[in-house]
Amino acid sequence: MPLNPQGYVIIDLPPITPEILESYERLPLDEYMGNLTRYKRFSQYRLSWTADDDWHFEKLAHRDYTAFKQFNPVGGGIKRKYEPLEADFTPFIRAGIEALQLDNSEDWQINVHQNRTIATPQKPGQLTPEGVHHDGHEFVLIGILRRHSVSGGVTRLWNPGEDKPFWDGVLEPGQAVVIDDRAIAHDVTDVLPENGNPGNRDIFITAFSRWKEKWYGDEHDRAVLEGAGDSPSSM
Repeated sequence: MPLNPQGYVIIDLPPITPEILESYERLPLDEYMGNLTRYKRFSQYRLSWTADDDWHFEKLAHRDYTAFKQFNPVGGGIKRKYEPLEADFTPFIRAGIEALQLDNSEDWQINVHQNRTIATPQKPGQLTPEGVHHDGHEFVLIGILRRHSVSGGVTRLWNPGEDKPFWDGVLEPGQAVVIDDRAIAHDVTDVLPENGNPGNRDIFITAFSRWKEKWYGDEHDRAVLEGAGDSPSSM
């Protein structure tokens, strides 16, 4: 199922295993984003199309996460230290690859984020403190694995420059949205505790960039930290 003419598609994910869900219980606190309501792990991979007609996932050496400030004014322009993934998200990522009909004539680099957001009566869970935004990559997949005792968390898709989203909806566990990140922007409203009880929303995000654009390594980090005006996607 390729992206529709508006630049997105909603897909069903493969079955969610107890092991995947249990891994969210061990996420460290994200000290950089989410107003201390987010817990996170992060890893990066290189995708290569193999001779046996399949994608090979090479987990790259773990690095601090850096993002351009032009895309993330809250957490961009700095090094963010996260622990690497323990769980295997590749079955879910493969579903996104199939939806994208990803070009296999060249290698890709992906960033994979595992996030839990907590909502309590004292503090709502911030999902996109950076507001309506692009991530700066070519494609982005946002997958929902669990919603426990929360309301809100409305995903919204925006055409650049417009004052209201062209699509909004609550993605349920087992669903994902795949978007053309250069064509449309996105955000998600805060999650709130349901019936006054603390709750959580567990997701993963995968951002796809062509390997030649160099979103991984010293050169990328240097451009981010030195405040270079252009990301690879805007060159």
